Parts: sequence; C-alpha cells; structure tokens
Amino acid sequence: MVQGSSALGSSANRNFISNAAFVVTQDGVVVIDALGSPPLAEELLAQIRRITPLPVRHVIVTHYHADHIYGLQAFKAAGATVIAHRAAGTYLNSETAAQRLKASREDLFPWIDENTRLVPADRWVDGPVTLTLGGTEFRLQPVGPSHTPEDMVVYVPQLRTLFAGDLVFRGRVPYVGQADSGHWVAALDTLLSYEIDLVVPGHGPASTSARADLEMTRDYLVHLRRTMGEAARNMEPFEEAYANADWSRFDKLPLFRAANRINAYNTYLQMEHEAR
Repeated sequence: MVQGSSALGSSANRNFISNAAFVVTQDGVVVIDALGSPPLAEELLAQIRRITPLPVRHVIVTHYHADHIYGLQAFKAAGATVIAHRAAGTYLNSETAAQRLKASREDLFPWIDENTRLVPADRWVDGPVTLTLGGTEFRLQPVGPSHTPEDMVVYVPQLRTLFAGDLVFRGRVPYVGQADSGHWVAALDTLLSYEIDLVVPGHGPASTSARADLEMTRDYLVHLRRTMGEAARNMEPFEEAYANADWSRFDKLPLFRAANRINAYNTYLQMEHEAR
C-alpha cells in the first residue's frame, strides 16, 4: 500500500491525502483506489513494476471522492479495467463533480490540470461480487450509503485483509460531509463480523488491530449522532450543543479542528431531518 498524508489536499502535497493498495496474483495485479492525481498514479504504477512485471488487470474504486479517483486515467492508459458501484454514476455525471474538477484544476495545479478527466467504471456492480484472479478471491461488498452512496469494501479471505476505503479513517478524524452516518455505523458493525487480520483504511496507516480501528470510527460516528441527535430533539441551538459536547476522546486526533465542527453540524442537520 501507499499512504497519503493526514492533511487537506493541496498543490504542495499533490493531493496525496488518501491511500491506495495493490495485490499481486499469479495472473496480474489488482489495485484498490487510484490516488488523487495522475502523476501519483504513475508513481504507483512504477512502484508496482519494480515488484512484478505482471500487468495491472483491475482497479477497484471504493468510492468516487476526488482524492481516490483522479489517478484513474493513468491506470486506464495502462490497460486496467475499472470496477465501481453503480451508485457512483449519479455523482460522476453531476454538476458537483464537474465543478469540483474545475476547482481542483486551479487549487491543485499542476498535478490536476486541463488534461485531468473524470473516468467512469468499465464495469458497474450493483451487489456483492467475487472477482477471482490468479487463484486469489476478491470479495467486493457494497456498504453504502455510508460515507458515500457508492461505498464498496474489498475483502481478500486468503489474506484475511479488508480494504475498507473511507469507511475507516485511522489516526485522524473522519470526514463525514453529507454521509448517511446511521448506515455507516451499521456497515461497520457488519464488517466487525469478518475474519480480519489487517485493515487497509482509506486514510491512515494499515492496522493489525482491526477491531479497535473499526470501533474507533464507529464510536466517533455514534458520539456525533448521540450528542447532536439529543440536541436536535431538544431544539437546542447547534452552537450551544457543540460547546456543551464532550470531545475529549477525539480532540487530539489530526484534523480535529479542520473537520469536527462541520461533521457535527452536518450530523445535527441529519438528526433534525430524521426526527421529523
């Protein structure tokens, strides 16, 4: 795997803020996620070639956030088949995605430029799928709507390894955004039943303490929903609710100051909607 930095995307870090990983099988390579710019993806391809002469056969996209997909065109040029959940198509064809790319061409230049494009999947999946390559099974499990509507994790039973995408943030506060945090919590509870020795998260270092790290993300989301949900039910103003909440378990994590208030506010709005 390659590990992005715990930071917001910028031209200084080349938008290298997410993880990507690959598995070498007897018949080729499977890559999970494509990084946040074409030059980063080219570097990853070069690293793969140092390990094996076998081609990259597939790239599995866990979700279509920019930091995970702007490198896809480099893998397409190398002959890989892109696989993603069909729910990503709505975002991919939206004005939001187009405007995000336009802004990235300015904010992340020169790593994202006029030649960077949005790449759709070659194969859209709607439900659980088992992909077998070189005797290795890759179990693709949709788990959205959670972090995004199209979330998909990849479980490799022979390796007892879970590629969790952004369902798991390790060593930093998760980005919640417009996520369906209730389904996200339920998805994490399901993943806790898997036989896992190693978790590769969407952000942060790989984890050999799978249960603890799955639980950390889940517990953060549960805390957001409990505190903001109680405030919404009691019609307590958000600013008062945020000030009164106990963040001590999480406030030392990287990006707490950058992400926590907006996470809490979006959860407050979601819990207001759920209470109606």
